[in-house]
Amino acid sequence: MNILYVITRAEMGGSQVHLLDLLHGFRDRHELALATGERGFLTEEAARLGVRVHILPDLVQPLRPHRDVKALLSAYRLIRGTRPDLIHCHTSKAGIIGRAAARMAHVPVIFTAHTWSFAEGTSPLWKLVGTPSEWLASRWSESIIAVSESNRSLALRRRIAPSSKIVTVHNGVPDTLHRARPGTNGVPRIVMIARFAGQKNQAQLIQAAAGLQHPFHLTFVGDGPTRPACEELSRSLGLQDRVEFAGIRTDTDRILSESSIFVLATNWEGFPITILEAMRASLPVVATDVDGVREAVVDGETGCLYPKGDMSPLCSILQVLVTDPATRIRLGQAGRKRYEAEFTRSAMLRKIQSVYEHVVPGLCESQSALLSA
Repeated sequence: MNILYVITRAEMGGSQVHLLDLLHGFRDRHELALATGERGFLTEEAARLGVRVHILPDLVQPLRPHRDVKALLSAYRLIRGTRPDLIHCHTSKAGIIGRAAARMAHVPVIFTAHTWSFAEGTSPLWKLVGTPSEWLASRWSESIIAVSESNRSLALRRRIAPSSKIVTVHNGVPDTLHRARPGTNGVPRIVMIARFAGQKNQAQLIQAAAGLQHPFHLTFVGDGPTRPACEELSRSLGLQDRVEFAGIRTDTDRILSESSIFVLATNWEGFPITILEAMRASLPVVATDVDGVREAVVDGETGCLYPKGDMSPLCSILQVLVTDPATRIRLGQAGRKRYEAEFTRSAMLRKIQSVYEHVVPGLCESQSALLSA
């Protein structure tokens, strides 16, 4: 089957990593192509896999009516020229434009909602146009994949589409040989992997760490506009010798394997891949109790959840974990078992393949064998 994937940005982010996993998993079973609005991490990785890449320069993230029309026409011409059997769109702008172009070209289309254009954290303009745009685009979709039950429930509350059209497929990540030893003696190492942006709350983690009455080392992996302010906060609290800003890294599996505790301080989420990577590494996970996070982390069993915006519980949780290696080991081992049971890449691919088979049954009948990891 010939599948065209469409996404707005090519930066290193959760949606892009997820799509890259689809390219890895399906490249030996389907003929794949990628369309995006820019060159970057995703297009480079896709090219290494031998996936055809198409750049639609007018496919940009902000609402730009003139460019959006040009992007729609470019996507339509691409579809007419390449004749895919199925289009699979990701992220809000690409989801709306890609589905409209698919409708014009009479090609079946699927949309994965990593988050919704009307969800918390989106711009006021997107929130204004998001609900009617998603409602209309859903009429052009054969199926919609939500990455969490939280995302699915939000769409149903907004009456975006009937329940029969929206299916939840949790993200999954490929296994690696890297494993953490969270109970190892020495200074506990806390790590957070996330972009420095308004969605995340690295500042809250820095403030909580300042209250710890035990040695620790804290590493932030990622970059973005809020990083300078976080670096200044770290210096102002006298933590510059205990807090490291590592920037963007491609060896996060190794960094996780050298850590003791994983933290995701955040304001909203779809279904964060970094939590799954931490569970895969056998790390205890501490995370804000929001959206899809609570579908990955079992509070008290694989990690600890704390209320959004409340730093005191975060500090208390970290104080327990930095002083109790046995608890770190117990939570980390339970997280690893949950990853193996629920969140492997092969499990995710099997579920998405089932969606493909439902949408284009004739072309998928010969490809229903279990997918390898």
